[in-house]
Amino acid sequence: MSNPDKPHVTVTRWWWVRHAPVRSDGGNIYGQEDIDCDTGDVEVFEAVAKMLPRDAVWYSSNLKRTHKTAEAIWAAGFPKPANMTQERDFAEQHLGRWQGMNRAALLARQPPGRSWFADVNEPAPGGESFMDLYTRVCRTIVRITAAEPGKNIIAVGHGGVIRAAVGLALGGQPDRGLSFDIDNVSVTRLDHIAGVGLSTWRLPMVNQQPWIADPRHAAMHQPSGPEVRPASKLA
Repeated sequence: MSNPDKPHVTVTRWWWVRHAPVRSDGGNIYGQEDIDCDTGDVEVFEAVAKMLPRDAVWYSSNLKRTHKTAEAIWAAGFPKPANMTQERDFAEQHLGRWQGMNRAALLARQPPGRSWFADVNEPAPGGESFMDLYTRVCRTIVRITAAEPGKNIIAVGHGGVIRAAVGLALGGQPDRGLSFDIDNVSVTRLDHIAGVGLSTWRLPMVNQQPWIADPRHAAMHQPSGPEVRPASKLA
């Protein structure tokens, strides 16, 4: 999208949506495991569907929880696009032998204040480091931004992937991207601004939850595990 006040500037808007909550993980780390997600909260998807741009091109990872999340948005009133491109580089971090381990037990072994499974440069045994994830996500964002200049891009992804994208938008600082919460089905918008001698990013919103004031559902902040609903929706 060109800026009418600055005709030589092109703004490409990325609308990142994290996949719906996983309920069947048993409290374990799943990483790149192709595990299912819960799309039963219709009010969540209705709210997200209302805020996303209708003229967007769609991308997702190769994992089915992103596909089911996109399908739930379309079922909630967003016109289904002609196609959605799957990008393997947008898959969650491969956590190797940590996948299947108890999440709380692993995180309890990490230093206080750490916001991820390990230091950004430390690979999971038999898997990736966050820097590995960051590198593949960033190169794919750069490629797609160049291929889709001036467009709205909706990308249904994963918590680690969206944090990597935020780190890129913050000037190539992956560790700073990890300081952000990215909740399930939340919307994060990152704008790439390009012009002659210009290539920069703007962060209009991170981790937006447009359903948050909806009285039909008062238990939104649940990243994993069985859903716990209050006795009253207004509780």
